[in-house]
Amino acid sequence: MNKFILIILCCLMISASGCARNYYNVPTDNLADRVKILGVVPIMVDADSDIIHPQKDLLLSLIAEKNRSYEGQFVRKLKTTGNFYAVALMNSEPDDLFKKLLFRREQRDDATVRYNKYFWKNDELKQYIQQNNLDAVMLIVVSGLTDEAKISSSNLLNSLTSNYNFLIMTAQIIDASGTILWEYPNFRQRILTYYPMINLQYPDFSESEANKSAITAVKFKTIDGIKRTLDQKRSDILLRDTQEPEVYTRQFDEMISLLKFDAEKVSKGSVPVPASATPSAAPVPAPPMAAPAPPKVIPAPPETPSVTRVPVLPAPATTVPAPATPQPPAPPVEIVPATGSTL
Repeated sequence: MNKFILIILCCLMISASGCARNYYNVPTDNLADRVKILGVVPIMVDADSDIIHPQKDLLLSLIAEKNRSYEGQFVRKLKTTGNFYAVALMNSEPDDLFKKLLFRREQRDDATVRYNKYFWKNDELKQYIQQNNLDAVMLIVVSGLTDEAKISSSNLLNSLTSNYNFLIMTAQIIDASGTILWEYPNFRQRILTYYPMINLQYPDFSESEANKSAITAVKFKTIDGIKRTLDQKRSDILLRDTQEPEVYTRQFDEMISLLKFDAEKVSKGSVPVPASATPSAAPVPAPPMAAPAPPKVIPAPPETPSVTRVPVLPAPATTVPAPATPQPPAPPVEIVPATGSTL
């Protein structure tokens, strides 16, 4: 059994490590060249989406207020990725801009993930990007969605599977040509994760238990209760409250994790070529590279190779006769007989 658990843990670790990849819809080196200046539109609210809270107007006003309070935090987090030369929070009125840019909304169910997908007017979007001297714009929308979920009681003894009304957050990065460069939820993940922003309803287990009822009613949270939930701060490792709101920070961190890419690898792959090496017209194939030539050396006077060179010894005088000088003829040798000789 322990071995089986160990194998499962290893598989999960391998799959988690394999999830570090490019979550953009275009190659990151292409994106780095195309998008230097990114504008982030203030978080918009789709008031006509599936928001069925009985105090809808108060809820919309509350969400708009909290968006203004926390959207700057997301821009700061986005800047720390270093993916873009500049990131700016646009000074636009979100409700008016949403009405101006929206083309249509479509409720999608992709890979068991339900969300609202938005399509924008190309001409108006292009004009907005060009007027603000941007390369691309990031559009973030909070909308309503009814989806099935299983909610447990605080003591985990009871649970209820039912349809609940949620607020969700979606986002897209789009350039002036209308190309969606990146989107959230992101379906380029190997393991799909998409969390709703907040559940506007809850199952009232206390009431059904108090009345000994087999039916648990689903009720809407109060506006004050939703406000306290949105303002709840995230705790650090020592369980101390931080300055980051739990609901918004969870959405922001999830998006940032899908926005990061390895800037060093991109910069290495897109090193500019020197001008002298860049062809001005049609590229001309370069000759094959040869080994570097040794430095030029003034050659010494040629000499016989050492293998054939033999030292020259002085020749004896007899080997090279000098021209003879005329000598007088030698006198004849007179032979004198020895004493006692018979001659």
